[in-house]
Amino acid sequence: MKLVSWNVNGLRAALGKGFLDYVAGEDPDVLCLQETKLQPEQAVFDLTGYHRFFNSADKKGYSGTAILTKEAPLAVTYDFGGDEHRHEGRIITAEYPAFYLVCCYTPNSQDGLKRLPYRMQWEDDLREYLLELDAKKPVVYCGDLNVAHREIDLKNPKTNRQNPGFSDEEREKMTRLLGSGFVDTFRYIHGDVENRYSWWSYRFHAREKNVGWRIDYFIVSERLKDRIKAADIRSEIYGSDHCPVVLELEV
Repeated sequence: MKLVSWNVNGLRAALGKGFLDYVAGEDPDVLCLQETKLQPEQAVFDLTGYHRFFNSADKKGYSGTAILTKEAPLAVTYDFGGDEHRHEGRIITAEYPAFYLVCCYTPNSQDGLKRLPYRMQWEDDLREYLLELDAKKPVVYCGDLNVAHREIDLKNPKTNRQNPGFSDEEREKMTRLLGSGFVDTFRYIHGDVENRYSWWSYRFHAREKNVGWRIDYFIVSERLKDRIKAADIRSEIYGSDHCPVVLELEV
């Protein structure tokens, strides 16, 4: 089974930048999208053979997630936890026979880390949610998780320390999640390879210089790690400031 996760930075914009050509070429079984920035009725495009599930923010043109899947899930739920987590369209959970799939767009801590307290609560509550799912069947957790976990996950770690996405606090939450029985699939397959990123600023020609961050992930329950056939980053694919990340799983 081939799964793709991609922060499209506005699905309507991505549709004008080769999105459907990419999907046709990649031919994923499941496509998880983040930052769709639309309401479901605005998602007008021709993609036959996929069931579509959208979770949109209350605020129009902001955040949002989607799952496009060839196989109809057994069940689909939107958001998680308390009311504070239910207004920005950040989570979709699809249940398949062999696993739960959680598509996530993690809240950014924002300049000056002003949203860090909420981010810390989000991380704790989401970890509990993932562990609850994991008690029933294995979990595939993917998306724009808005953290570069280790220094090798971004080009300039020293100058970015305590910036949003590379604060000690955010990194520690990822360490804790992985220590709770989950595996970063890209690192599991590729070890400590460097200069592999999934997001680049639109400024300073960052992408052509490969001054990036790896903040998009597929993370799976420990007991799925032997079923990982491939995990990769499609850095050659444009259309957003992020590129797609891919997981191939034997199910």
